[in-house]
Amino acid sequence: MKPHDIARIDKIISKFKDVKILIVGDIILDEFVWGDTSRISPEAPVPVVLVERESLMPGGAANVASNICALGAKAYLVGAVGRDEHGRRLEKILKEKGVDLEGVISDAERPTTLKTRVVARHQQVIRIDREKISPLSESINKEIIDYVREKIKEVDGVIIEDYGKGVITPRLLKEIVPLAKRHNKIITVDPKEEHISYYKGATAITPNRKEAEAMVGIKAKDDESLNRLGRALLRRLQLKAAVITLGEHGMRVFERGGKITHIPTVAQEVFDVSGAGDTVIAAFTVSLGAGAKMIEAAHISNFAGGIVVGKVGVATTSQAELKARIRDHHWQV
Repeated sequence: MKPHDIARIDKIISKFKDVKILIVGDIILDEFVWGDTSRISPEAPVPVVLVERESLMPGGAANVASNICALGAKAYLVGAVGRDEHGRRLEKILKEKGVDLEGVISDAERPTTLKTRVVARHQQVIRIDREKISPLSESINKEIIDYVREKIKEVDGVIIEDYGKGVITPRLLKEIVPLAKRHNKIITVDPKEEHISYYKGATAITPNRKEAEAMVGIKAKDDESLNRLGRALLRRLQLKAAVITLGEHGMRVFERGGKITHIPTVAQEVFDVSGAGDTVIAAFTVSLGAGAKMIEAAHISNFAGGIVVGKVGVATTSQAELKARIRDHHWQV
């Protein structure tokens, strides 16, 4: 980046405080069990983990909302949790982070989605999922749609966070996407690959390579096939942009009109990729809401993702940390 680019990015990040984003999707509680292992169980060929501590963190749409608040913007979370202890604990964590929970509905018919990760010596040993993935009831679906209709005029954009847990359905998106478009709102999607038909007409989509391949049936074996993949996503979903994240290879941005930009990774070290996609879409959408061009928003989100993968567990980054990393990277190159 050139010095004037850095100044422009800095100005965009400073405007995050004025941005309001609605996050609609699957709300998850991430539980981490941290410990150490030095032996194999005599009962089965698995490690024995001696637990040292446990922690709870927001996951899925809740993690996106948490990231948005950490960046200094306003997050309105929309979805459902169970009427249970896990739901109550998650809501308490989110309130402390400043997330608006008016659009979160307690559902007595389903548990709060819980993902438990056992981590020993910075390595994930196993993940245990407790969830019910059937679609929400019609009454709760209606409550969500009514809330979005009420809130849409106040926000700058809508994030669709689809983890395939039952919140995001064709019925819901047939209401929300046209509504957001009528009000000229940004619509970004963190997709579930089998739900590709749901997202037509969004502003942008942020799949990883595997998700993008599954969505359009093209294997990205090299630059040429990756470009075909990105162009196919744009065309099929009538997007303004498709941002395909590529892990250690950064991301590739496909814009309407044919422009393709490859952005190399800026991650200095990688400890944990859990939730990195949530950080990317949060930073990308908030940047667009603050007036960034697509490619500027992609650069900012690439830096944000690079920061959080250097932290253990589901993590966030702040405006100050983001600005410092961008400046440091500029002087290093």
